[in-house]
Amino acid sequence: MVDAIWFNQGQVCCAGSRLLLHEAIADAMVEKLKRRMATLRVGDPLDKAIDIGAIVAPVQLERIERLVKQGVAEGASIWQPDWVCPAEGYFYPPTLFTNVEPASTVAREEIFGPVLATMVFRTPADAVALANDTRYGLAASVWTESINLALDMAPQIKAGVIWINATNLFDGAAGFGGYRESGFGREGGREGMWAYLRPRLLATLPLYPADQPDAAPSLGPASTPPPADVARPIDRTAKMYIGGKQTRPDSGYSREVTKPDGTFIAEVGDGNRKDLRDAVEAARKAASWTRSTAHNRAQVIYYVGENLEARAAEFRDRIVAMTGATKRSAAKEVEASVRRLFTYAAWADKYDGSVHAPPMRNVTVAMNEALGVIGIACPTEAPLLGFVSLVAPAIAMGNRVVAIPSPRHPLAATDFYQVLDISDVPAGCVNIVTGDRSALARVLAEHDDVDAVWFVGATQDSAMVEAASIGNLKQTWVNHGRRRDWFDAAQGEGREFLRRATQVKNIWVPYGE
Repeated sequence: MVDAIWFNQGQVCCAGSRLLLHEAIADAMVEKLKRRMATLRVGDPLDKAIDIGAIVAPVQLERIERLVKQGVAEGASIWQPDWVCPAEGYFYPPTLFTNVEPASTVAREEIFGPVLATMVFRTPADAVALANDTRYGLAASVWTESINLALDMAPQIKAGVIWINATNLFDGAAGFGGYRESGFGREGGREGMWAYLRPRLLATLPLYPADQPDAAPSLGPASTPPPADVARPIDRTAKMYIGGKQTRPDSGYSREVTKPDGTFIAEVGDGNRKDLRDAVEAARKAASWTRSTAHNRAQVIYYVGENLEARAAEFRDRIVAMTGATKRSAAKEVEASVRRLFTYAAWADKYDGSVHAPPMRNVTVAMNEALGVIGIACPTEAPLLGFVSLVAPAIAMGNRVVAIPSPRHPLAATDFYQVLDISDVPAGCVNIVTGDRSALARVLAEHDDVDAVWFVGATQDSAMVEAASIGNLKQTWVNHGRRRDWFDAAQGEGREFLRRATQVKNIWVPYGE
């Protein structure tokens, strides 16, 4: 623990600056820390006999002093060794805070100095809750004599690297990187290469038109009303799907869906920021889907595919009406959508992690974990297949989804939620908000409770999503205006989609006496 926080004066991105102690050992542990801190030596960092060197710059020393004073003012108890730091240079003594509240500044801010804040917990569940009560998530250590307890807690802690009974272990064969505001992506290991690689086919895919409008254009007059003695079809506005329920748009407005010749088909709700907020909240509440077993997720997705196939003719006719496609090509899209659901059902419990073998007595387990809540803006074309091709891998890996369907042909997705209703998909796992794809995608990209955004559309909107996502460093996957062939398995499915739906957590497990 001394190495975790006072290595490099605490000026390390993975410094162990918060220490969570079980109440039974807290007092004894604090006394041991004080005795060890009293023997630490502060001075010239080039002297090999020195434990703690200088702070990197005067401005950082001033920041450390200010935050420590703030911690004392907020009621935390401070302890420092009774010796004096060198007068010349930018030095700060090792500092220990006790009686720290979870909301205290010293527990929530990254001080980036030799300052350790301690908190007490009663149960392992309390410890996990305290550990996850932070904006950051780079690394953590679990210290315990029970390997069972350690391996139970490690997957629950929202950090990219977990060291068990160790700290600051690194190897080029194992990925290193974080969650949340500690960033995303990994250095090292196979997963570390992906940040530098792009699929070769991406460069060869055709581009969308530069200014592709989301709204269906009016290409001709509306169809002639039927005679008075002919039964009129029911004027039905397709609802959005939020939290397992059909919901009306907050705005009260709707958007027309037309055939390619401009003939009116139906209306869908015109979603806004409030609708997306409700959808994200519903997705957050559906965490049981992420906690469910991969086998259970596989069975549910198989069931979705079976129920879609049972209504194949209905979806075929809907695609024909919206896009003007032939019955044969529309049937091909429905069939491909069913196959894609079966594909990801098969992958759900087979896209597993790996075990690295670093050159030490250690097993490093690389676990694939769900991102959390993913916002997905679907392509204009292939309204059913494009929707399924993006939503299916996301939920197969345990994510919850807020999906914006094809802006021109959204009825395939609004019909699809009826399939979800009868397929044991939990409420909030898949949420569908119709409307302007670009405007809704921006809201999702800016939303702090959304963990990732996938966007398929024009080039300028891809750039917009990337720029808007920086508020909480969420992951983005955009097509940069490139148009995939969703019927081609090499472009429309596979490991690339599964990799984008997961993040890798490396758990270092030492062994031996």
